[in-house]
Amino acid sequence: MVHRAPVTPALRRRNAIRITVATLCIGTLAAVTTGIVALYHADPRGGAVTEAALGDRTAERAARGAGRITPSAAPTSAAARPSAVPVRPPAPPSVGSAPRTTSPTVVAGCGPYSGNRRTACSLLPSFGFSTSQMPALDKLWEHESNWNHLAENPSSGAYGIPQALPGSKMASVADDWRTNPVTQIRWGLGYIEDRYGSPAAAWSFWQANNWY
Repeated sequence: MVHRAPVTPALRRRNAIRITVATLCIGTLAAVTTGIVALYHADPRGGAVTEAALGDRTAERAARGAGRITPSAAPTSAAARPSAVPVRPPAPPSVGSAPRTTSPTVVAGCGPYSGNRRTACSLLPSFGFSTSQMPALDKLWEHESNWNHLAENPSSGAYGIPQALPGSKMASVADDWRTNPVTQIRWGLGYIEDRYGSPAAAWSFWQANNWY
């Protein structure tokens, strides 16, 4: 038969104190454990991590460990981010393309002419010709194209006011030779200067041969 000591009031108080201490220890341990778990899963930028984000982060860690991805760059502060996307400078013109040509200033002696004829008259001095050459040039190109910068010979393919053959020759002046009469006139005057020396000489040749 086991002999048990009588339960005294002092013994009851000691047992109650032990139970209270044990309860407090268990509660404290549970709180500490919860805090450690929350700290481990906390988002470094602030706020809790959702289960979806936690799953993504776990997958990222696994992929990084396998060498498939690299860690993402650390987020930059608002002051460090550029305020706007840099504007890309315009592309340079392609190599070999000539710029568009513009109409010249009207010179003295060209007042009686208008349109493409006035443009041609105003360009004569830039090629070393006097404006007195304009009557011969007027007749020459009137017979060739009637001063129409869109004129095209259906049989030969000659094009423009000077009836360049082929018309693409005029691209040596500018790439707008199909539609810009100034480009065509500049090319035509250069051709006359090189081949005949003057519009009067080119007109004389045309009269004898019906071409120039």
